[in-house]
Amino acid sequence: MLGSYRFRLSFSKDRTVLDAQRRDLFAIYTQAVRAVHGRQVVCDHLRARPPVRPVYLAAVGKAAAAMTAGAFATWSDAIHSAVVITRHGHAPDATQREPRTRYLEAGHPHPDGASIVAGQTLVEFLAAVPSAAQCLVLISGGASTLVEVLPSGISLADWQRVNAWLLGSGLNIRAMNAVRSALSCIKGGRLVHALGARRTEVLLLSDVPGDDPRVIGSGLLCPDDDALNVLRELALPGWIDTLLHAAPVAPARDDARFASVHTSIVATNAMARRAAAEAARGLGYAAYDHADELVGDVAIAARHISDDLSSAQPGVYLWGGETTLKLPSRVGRGGRNQHLALECAARLAGRDDFVLLVAGTDGSDGATHNAGAIVDGGTVERGQRAGLSAQLCLANADAATFLETVGEAICTGPTGTNVMDLIIAIRLSDQQIQS
Repeated sequence: MLGSYRFRLSFSKDRTVLDAQRRDLFAIYTQAVRAVHGRQVVCDHLRARPPVRPVYLAAVGKAAAAMTAGAFATWSDAIHSAVVITRHGHAPDATQREPRTRYLEAGHPHPDGASIVAGQTLVEFLAAVPSAAQCLVLISGGASTLVEVLPSGISLADWQRVNAWLLGSGLNIRAMNAVRSALSCIKGGRLVHALGARRTEVLLLSDVPGDDPRVIGSGLLCPDDDALNVLRELALPGWIDTLLHAAPVAPARDDARFASVHTSIVATNAMARRAAAEAARGLGYAAYDHADELVGDVAIAARHISDDLSSAQPGVYLWGGETTLKLPSRVGRGGRNQHLALECAARLAGRDDFVLLVAGTDGSDGATHNAGAIVDGGTVERGQRAGLSAQLCLANADAATFLETVGEAICTGPTGTNVMDLIIAIRLSDQQIQS
């Protein structure tokens, strides 16, 4: 739950300035996440829109429970029933669950058997909605692995193998989700088969660069006429190409059923950055937002951030986006945010004029319990004193081991939102360094 963050940061007695800056960074991050919290943004969107009774609600993603809470806060009397599908450990406890709602949990970032059960449950729930009723579908990041209905000839083991390859491939999310959609009976707009012509309101939290509805959750209810072109440009392993032959035909953009589907994006990374900038100014900093999203290889992004900070004026600097990380054959513990943080710390090692937070807005990073990390120019040296090599940990995609050892990983738990990643840096003034 937002606000119950668990700090796992080291505060050094001889560097009280950086300790204060770390607290400021975390406060800025917290305000940014609150501004795009699933409950709040759904409330804001639905408040001025009267429902068509009865409403049948389906929510999928890491922020599904929070988004559902927002729907019940505004449309509670109109909601007939609901199904919520979220990541293992992200469902609320029994005392906080909404009435008339079934909760399911499934695998992320690696899909599991529960993802297949959840996919079939979603299809059956929507197919049973009365024709005169309204559907409200809430989608947030993570949906791509949390729900699935597989074509004949593709097994759960096949799908898990595909997802494992994608996660280590270094491909961007557009390419990854094009592959996922092509191997699905519900993605790439195919979930519309279950809806028929029912009136449907779709609300999205965008966790993808460019806020493209075709990519969010692999486009469960959004047609993707360009998916085949994306696939043609990819150098996929032969065994994935073979599986693609089993892909069902996706509905075309002019399919009449899409006329009843109205889609709105209710939260984005840009909204989170705006809130972060306001929070920074409230703490007395000048704030600078880099509007261009950080995408592509994590090492290139680290170089970009480090170069900017090296010549920057004092203040708070903001970036958002989603980098990619190609994994080695033997993978350690980490995720793209922890990797990016450690890359930046290595590039700026020895400097005493910056402190940097890199974290996922969803509170998770890779297959770890961490959201990211807060690092500074002494991070690498602290690791060396503990017997760790930053370069070796980076080569082995083992940033979490390094950052946890030096006490600079941050752990928030589920945040109730998911709008990609935030990078927030403080460039200190000479006066701040000397004080």
